[in-house]
Amino acid sequence: MTWTDERVSLLRQLWGNGKSASEIAQMLGDEITRNAVIGKAHRLGLSGRPSPIRKKPAAEAEVASGATILSLTDRMCKWPIGDPREPGFHFCGRPAVAGLPYCKEHAAVAYQSPNAKRREGDSAAGVA
Repeated sequence: MTWTDERVSLLRQLWGNGKSASEIAQMLGDEITRNAVIGKAHRLGLSGRPSPIRKKPAAEAEVASGATILSLTDRMCKWPIGDPREPGFHFCGRPAVAGLPYCKEHAAVAYQSPNAKRREGDSAAGVA
């Protein structure tokens, strides 16, 4: 296996485009292995890029899928989402505000100040 100028140039380009070492090795062909790509990239000073393997952060994954009644803890938002009789029903599951059963967004819906309720009542009655 030989690192020609063309291969090195292609390695730099593909590495910069975020391709994985395995993908680069396949594109370079012949006897170039994943480990050879990693070693050459390191020697060229190309390391230090973000991983090409894209994972969802744990917090996003938890929010996207919600929480079941069995997975809820006292620090999780207990706002119900969906119909309990339907598949896919879950609870919000985001971090709860200290001392409340809901996250910040759901607590704002669940708890309103007395003044806000009074203003809403005045508006509905036509009082300015």
